Amino acid sequence: MIVTTFIGYVLPWGQMSFWGATVITSLASAIPVVGDTIVTWLWGGLSVDNATLNHFFSLHHLLPFILVGASLLHLAALHQYGSNNPLGVHSEMDKNASYPYFYVKDLN
Repeated sequence: MIVTTFIGYVLPWGQMSFWGATVITSLASAIPVVGDTIVTWLWGGLSVDNATLNHFFSLHHLLPFILVGASLLHLAALHQYGSNNPLGVHSEMDKNASYPYFYVKDLN
């Protein structure tokens, strides 16, 4: 969601937006091997210009749908397969009832 808000910040395309896009997208160049390729793809060329604005406009409108879709897939998988239990603890045997134990403890 932070990426979506940053991309929305760039869309007015003023001086602050331009330099914000330049600085933030240049951070990707620190990624070894593929960083420069990512920056060139984000910019749509060798510098920040209209192609960058087109990319950010498209991403700003597509990312919320992608996030909702990924969230729905995650919830469907969680519903289908259940939560992970890496320790193998039987959850029914390892539970303490909240009432009356923790209720009384909170009153003290």
